[in-house]
Amino acid sequence: MNFHRANHTLPATLALVCALAAAHADESLPATVEFNRDIRPILSDTCFQCHGPDKAKRKAGLRLDLEASAKAKLGGHFTIVPGQPAKSELIRRITTREADDLMPPAEAARQLTPRQVELLRRWIEQGAKWQPHWAFLAPKRSVVPNVQSPKFQVQNPIDSFVLARLEHAGLSPSPEANRAALIRRVALDLTGLPPTPAEADAFLADTSPQAYERVVDRLLASPRYGERMAIRWIDAARYADTSGYQSDGERSMWRWRDWVIDAFNRNLPYDQFTLEQLAGDLLPNATLEQRIATGFNRNHRGNAEGGIVPEEYAVEYVVDRVDTTATVWLGLTMGCARCHDHKYDPVTQREFYEVFALFNNLPEKGRAIKVGNSPPFITAPTTAQATQLAQLEKQLAAAETRLRELEPQIIAGQAAWEKTLAVAPALPWTLTSGLLARFELAGTLTSAFGTNPPAKFEGGEAAFAPGRGPPAALLDGRRFLNCGDVGGFGFFDKFTLAAWIQPRGTNGGAIVSRMVEQGADSGFASDSEGYSVHLKAG
Repeated sequence: MNFHRANHTLPATLALVCALAAAHADESLPATVEFNRDIRPILSDTCFQCHGPDKAKRKAGLRLDLEASAKAKLGGHFTIVPGQPAKSELIRRITTREADDLMPPAEAARQLTPRQVELLRRWIEQGAKWQPHWAFLAPKRSVVPNVQSPKFQVQNPIDSFVLARLEHAGLSPSPEANRAALIRRVALDLTGLPPTPAEADAFLADTSPQAYERVVDRLLASPRYGERMAIRWIDAARYADTSGYQSDGERSMWRWRDWVIDAFNRNLPYDQFTLEQLAGDLLPNATLEQRIATGFNRNHRGNAEGGIVPEEYAVEYVVDRVDTTATVWLGLTMGCARCHDHKYDPVTQREFYEVFALFNNLPEKGRAIKVGNSPPFITAPTTAQATQLAQLEKQLAAAETRLRELEPQIIAGQAAWEKTLAVAPALPWTLTSGLLARFELAGTLTSAFGTNPPAKFEGGEAAFAPGRGPPAALLDGRRFLNCGDVGGFGFFDKFTLAAWIQPRGTNGGAIVSRMVEQGADSGFASDSEGYSVHLKAG
């Protein structure tokens, strides 16, 4: 779009604008044109493709998504002159009869309607007042409109808005619904359930002026109210009790769902509702419920497929959190800025990754658990379960105290039993029954059972430390013991592992692991399968 004036005069252009305005005068045009409500949608839908945030597709150096550039001088003319549509190049371009100057071009897929042209003209005439994107503006209470209809009784501000719109369209209000219809409507609206026959009969029999208010109060106090109100929220938050990918394994997210329902039933203020879901675990002395609230950030799908690249999906999970948070709270498609500056909303690619960094502070693995919750997770008992757990802990403590009191008797009884073994018949089992391999790691690395070769240190020099008797093998997270090709158990095999260990760190670690690389014919040539026994930190 080049700003070179065609061979016609300004008065002729002004006359054309006035003719269009007169020919297409529309009573539905607002008295005061608002940028976000009336103008931004026109620009975004029709103009931003060539004159918006996308630097690669921008033409003639004109940006209409930013106030400064939209009102700047370009090519010797001002695109928008507040208060003066006749001097605004924008108006000339969208109303001219010169095919080379007309915007959008005649071949463009999206064209301006006469109403949109008049909105743009009226907006400039009223001062071309700009507004930031609506997603970044605090909502303001609308002014209650005045209404004229004497036949319709206005009982609350909502009635005024409804009636004003009806009057604007030249319509009259419908007759008031009968009481049976009213209770059915309000029950379905607030709880998603129709009233029971007894509830409907009670309302019909209540002729007091507060009858309807009492029904509403009862429905708001019902636990079904929170369930009804939570439906749209948990849908937007992508809630599910399965992981979504591949076999769609089960996981438990219902504690977060119940938190949302309870938040609606408690009428939790929206700012707190927001804070606890985005950062409840970061609040000082966060309660269990506040930590559960941040399950919002873990509702994303989790991929447990064997052939994935875990690092790729670790990124996908963070992108999901960014995109969902922006959609739910800002109404923005921020995900578009993952690959480039957003073409229609005021979000740069840099800003996308700044938000990405905020959500990229979770020690989460890209490969999820196939069945069950993927770490990190917390124990989240309900109130009833917490009470029961406290009782069980109390019973366990009492049992442990009683056991300590019985220890002298237990020791004496064991000694007496051991003396009987000397004269008892041979035991029907031995310590080596079913034993496949045993390794002595005390001072020397020997294979104490079977034909297995001794274990050997790898990842570092051999090292030993004081043990239960002789010095024991010392492992540091890099140095490990290779015990050879033993313990080749399958998925359904039953087996037992045993080892004496003395943990010295706080980070836990693997005790025993066996991993076998899968062949190329399995479809997972870069992957491995097996089993491991880990000591968890804490």
